[in-house]
Amino acid sequence: MTIKTSTLVLLLLGSGYCHAASFVVRDPAGEPINPAMVTASPLTVPEPTLGEMGYPADGVSNRAAVTLTRFTDAAGRVSFGTRLDDHRFRVRAQGFVDATLTAPAGEEPIEVTLQPMSREQYIASFPSNVWLSQLRFGGDDELKKTFQLNCAFCHQQASPFMRNERTVDQWLSVFERMNSYGARLPAEDHQRIAELLQTELRELRENPQQVPEPRRWEPYLADYQMTEWPLGDGFSQMHDFLLHPNGLVYVGDNLFDRIYEVDPATGDYTVYKVPHREGDTIGGILGNRFTVFPKMDNTMGVHSFAYSKRDGNIFITPSMQQALLEFNPETKAFTIHEMDEGYYPHTIRTDDQDRVWFTLALSSQVARFDRDSGEFRIYDLPARSFREWLVLKSLPFIFWMDPERRPQPAPDREGTGLPMPYGIDVAPDGRVWVARLYANDLAMIDPTTDEVTMIDFPFEGPRRLRADADGNLWIVAFQDSLLVKYDPVTAVFTDYPLPVRNEVPYALNVDRDRGVVWVNGNQSDTIMSFDIASERWRVYPMPRQRFFTRDIEVAEDSGAIYTSNSHFPTWQTEGGVPTLLRITPLAE
Repeated sequence: MTIKTSTLVLLLLGSGYCHAASFVVRDPAGEPINPAMVTASPLTVPEPTLGEMGYPADGVSNRAAVTLTRFTDAAGRVSFGTRLDDHRFRVRAQGFVDATLTAPAGEEPIEVTLQPMSREQYIASFPSNVWLSQLRFGGDDELKKTFQLNCAFCHQQASPFMRNERTVDQWLSVFERMNSYGARLPAEDHQRIAELLQTELRELRENPQQVPEPRRWEPYLADYQMTEWPLGDGFSQMHDFLLHPNGLVYVGDNLFDRIYEVDPATGDYTVYKVPHREGDTIGGILGNRFTVFPKMDNTMGVHSFAYSKRDGNIFITPSMQQALLEFNPETKAFTIHEMDEGYYPHTIRTDDQDRVWFTLALSSQVARFDRDSGEFRIYDLPARSFREWLVLKSLPFIFWMDPERRPQPAPDREGTGLPMPYGIDVAPDGRVWVARLYANDLAMIDPTTDEVTMIDFPFEGPRRLRADADGNLWIVAFQDSLLVKYDPVTAVFTDYPLPVRNEVPYALNVDRDRGVVWVNGNQSDTIMSFDIASERWRVYPMPRQRFFTRDIEVAEDSGAIYTSNSHFPTWQTEGGVPTLLRITPLAE
């Protein structure tokens, strides 16, 4: 059977039954398309049991509408290897119009002929990064880096939603609102950036031929399967998550203070609401920064996850409180460990002594929690100037004030007053490494002496970092679109340009067993892998457009990796809901 598509979406009415979900994908000339992406989605979406605010009820199990994605081989063939009853299949390839169909019953593969896009359709399908690459900011590279540092950490910056025509005043209003959310775009740059965005985006819309093509998909994709578990709704933000040794994945909805416990084997998930203490208000001690957001329920702000190697308990940073959260995956009980100092608990790791380490992003500190004593140890990271020291020392007084009346230090391009310790990791030798995003430096803490050593980072935007099996550090340079290795023995930095244009990499993880660095893409709808030994890249396109990722977990047994789509706002992403995603190598 041959299926031809001449419209954007073609739904073939069939029995909805697929004996063996297999396809052959060709172009109009009959040539196989390799690779084409084929995504299977259930026709019937399970209805969750809902509780307060229309959110999945606390402690009740539900089932996700799991989707599967595979890629065609050199012959244009793909098989899911199993029956997929009552599924819809979307067939997508670069430069071709999507086909959507339900596969009729039968033993033979379904032949699908994709129709080429018009030139206009093709350019419109390009991901954000290639459009962003053509925004020159009047030739001012540092201005563009300032914009990307402060405006590219929540959503894609050159997506169709952002390329719309806006007046300068409308752009200025956007900047004001984004700064109230937590961006730090310097006021002195607002007018110039607003004018440049208006004129340069208009120039690209009127002359789209200037936009370069994205990186082509490659044949190795046929060796992988992607699985997605949709979670939450269009107002959720699935920020960070954790792959636990018990085989479950724990995902945090930052905007609703919920933890999703997902069973990848069944697609079942259970939501647990983080306890809100009496008197806590939306936004916690930070105040409600999202007064215009339609729906929100966060007084803690669940952020980053790590588990204890001793008993499996999960530790979570609540960015909106002076506290550390502990969750017992056996009893489902939460414990709140109160802190006396430090602001904005951020990225978190545990060490082999069962101590919990995390960055305190606003107060430029690192915290260590000793589980045996129940005590916190706070490490102050040095200020870069007297003015910054004064701002940091003033934080207790500032936070004592009513959130509506707090003075806000005026942001500048150097991030004065906000060096922002961000990523953290524990190396195999037990030393703790920290990246300061705005300060462009690294901190090394020796737990045996409590000595702190600072190291200048020769690139811009060290966001998150990880150590490999040899103790080398791998760091993403956010504004510079680089993966960077630091050898602590030789004190040498080595940089590796990313394989896609104008990506602003948020985070990464290292598969220590296989020697592979996995890098988050957030503007290019990709995940990237870098083989340390061969120094070769691979790029994996995401199954949804406007897919913004900020964390990666590696399955030690299989080498599969997990990430989550945490585009904010979520409703801008294709499908309109967050998803947990796994990339799995197919068995040979």
